[in-house]
Amino acid sequence: MNILSYNIRGLGRGIKWASIRNLVGKFKIDLLCLQETKREAMDKACCQSLWGQPDVAWEWQPAVNAAGGLLFAWNNNTFQVDFRFSDKDFIMLGGVWLPKMQRVVVVNIYAPCGLLGKRQFWQNLRSKKIQSQDTCWCLVGDFNCIRHPLERMGSNHSSSNTSTIAEFNDWIAELEVDDIPCMGKPFTWVRPNGTYKSKLDRVLVTDGWLAKWPNSSQFNLERNYSDHCPIILKSKSIDWGPKPFKVYDAWLKIKEYQKVVRDCWSANQPIGWGGFVLKNKLKILKARLKLWSKENTADLCNKMKQLQQNLNDLDYVIPAFCPTSPAAEETSS
Repeated sequence: MNILSYNIRGLGRGIKWASIRNLVGKFKIDLLCLQETKREAMDKACCQSLWGQPDVAWEWQPAVNAAGGLLFAWNNNTFQVDFRFSDKDFIMLGGVWLPKMQRVVVVNIYAPCGLLGKRQFWQNLRSKKIQSQDTCWCLVGDFNCIRHPLERMGSNHSSSNTSTIAEFNDWIAELEVDDIPCMGKPFTWVRPNGTYKSKLDRVLVTDGWLAKWPNSSQFNLERNYSDHCPIILKSKSIDWGPKPFKVYDAWLKIKEYQKVVRDCWSANQPIGWGGFVLKNKLKILKARLKLWSKENTADLCNKMKQLQQNLNDLDYVIPAFCPTSPAAEETSS
């Protein structure tokens, strides 16, 4: 599952729409979360343009006096939503992620800037989390808060900032969510003149989410038409199939190797369809070559280490023709 979160600072039209559509297509986005759309109305044409395809479902929260505003867009063919809740600070969707038949809750967040507003938002979302029986949660968006002083650069760290950081971390602990590995730019928001930088946009997930997608990562992309970076959550569980085994070129020079392969391949004839037979014959051959390697080529590594040591020893040998050697000095005199 790939989720794109972006505080767009005003959705507008034209170039911003095209930029979001390009990100959705380039990174194969499954869920689109936009914050601070500053739009008091949203229609199907806008959502289809942002998504890049006509098959799109959406949930939105209007801006108030051209401030705030949230948009959540997804494809019903992959995410079957059966629960929706909208608030001025967040949109919560619950449903089944069909490719994995996994029930998930995803929350698109645009937290208030003021401390009182943050506390109210924290309390509201905490209540929703407590009431839920779902264990696979993802919170994504602009939290307007940092977790550590190092996540902010260019501002004074007052006692009030320290207190807010502590409250934010306490709230995260109460919700039993935490950050996932983050790659890319260290700060997700930059003041236009570059004097202040902060990590305000993040992804928080539960242990249940990580149990299903242990390789989840957050990627902070380059800024373009906003003072925030787009961030992407990539959550994939890939089954690469049976693990391959290694065959060293040095084995091919050993006469016995080809005989071992030939004998093992002809001696084992599993019964079944072609793919099953091939898989099991390779599995048996892998075990046989592993045993043969230990019995016949165990000293290859030691030989390589010895050869490497001999080459290094040569660096300390002073040749007779070297100008700095005694023999060379006698010859030259």
